Amino acid sequence: MTHDRLARLIALMNAASLDAIALIPSPSLVYLTGLHFHLSERPTTLIIAPPHTPVLIVPELETEKARRSKLPLQLIPFGDNPADWEKSFKEAAEVCRLQGKIVGVEPTRFRFLEWQFIQTAARDVRFVSAEPALNVLRLRKDEQELAAMRRAVKIAEQAFEQILPLIKEGITERELAAELTVALLRNGSAPELPFAPIVAFGADSANPHAVPSDTPLKSGDLVLFDWGASYEDYFSDITRTLALGDPGEELRHIYNIVLHANQEGRGAGKPGLPAGAVDRAARRVIEQAGYGDFFIHRTGHGLGMESHEPPYLYSENPLSLESGMVYTVEPGIYLPGKGGVRIEDDVVVTADGCEALTSLPRDLIVL
Repeated sequence: MTHDRLARLIALMNAASLDAIALIPSPSLVYLTGLHFHLSERPTTLIIAPPHTPVLIVPELETEKARRSKLPLQLIPFGDNPADWEKSFKEAAEVCRLQGKIVGVEPTRFRFLEWQFIQTAARDVRFVSAEPALNVLRLRKDEQELAAMRRAVKIAEQAFEQILPLIKEGITERELAAELTVALLRNGSAPELPFAPIVAFGADSANPHAVPSDTPLKSGDLVLFDWGASYEDYFSDITRTLALGDPGEELRHIYNIVLHANQEGRGAGKPGLPAGAVDRAARRVIEQAGYGDFFIHRTGHGLGMESHEPPYLYSENPLSLESGMVYTVEPGIYLPGKGGVRIEDDVVVTADGCEALTSLPRDLIVL
């Protein structure tokens, strides 16, 4: 499978007029090689420059790991003396014949450190974005990837159900987030979660990316959870909003609007439609209810080896949906000083429509 991925990448590189691609530790590197490296002061770098065998510049202490690559690699190890690292990059540049070549990088990940080493090793190299190739490479998930994502969803849902009895007056956001994290690990999530769980009470729930604090839960509060699990390098991402006691008429009202928007968004995707159509379907519900100004983010984002990856579901996105694409549907309404509601599900595009991978109840649960 990894060889197929490399072959597809090379075809995409040719279409994008890329002579080479340079990757540092990232999901794309894992996708191609199966190797996990920490991003550190040591400049681990994979260079793919067809027709040469891919070259991995790697710290000596990681060579044993590197030999377990699913992809044949030429290893160029280096020691811990930074004065010697430049030699390793020059050797790689010569092997890959980078002089005068166009090298693609991931613009949101590639660092100045590695850029400088390659620039010094092959001074007339030209760096460009590799997004046109790499985004397409990982956009459609195969059955093995989908199986891992289904498992990541199940782990997240089981963990959530196990902490529900802990949602009582007086517990803090931070305490509940900690319990959810432990439950995720106990149910089989990899330690590297897609993101730190968000737990937000009351007015804090009006902040889409709230950070759990020592705020205690009180009766009448909305309780927003945004969390996910990791399984075999693939993620889930779910949001549910509950209430402790009666949240009041207005918050119940916006909950029902968001629920309807979530339903419309989940049903809107199918092959051939633009990604923006999903956003428009969900957003229309909220705008028609008079709360458009309080829906302050896109309807969703792609999901896979990263918690945010293509396709991005904003109204203007013309990207055509295809079978195997996975994304979130997460409309929300956020009323400053009062509270917010978001309901998020993970969805995969099928041959003739779409399927929700998530199955937790969506109706308002009042504890």
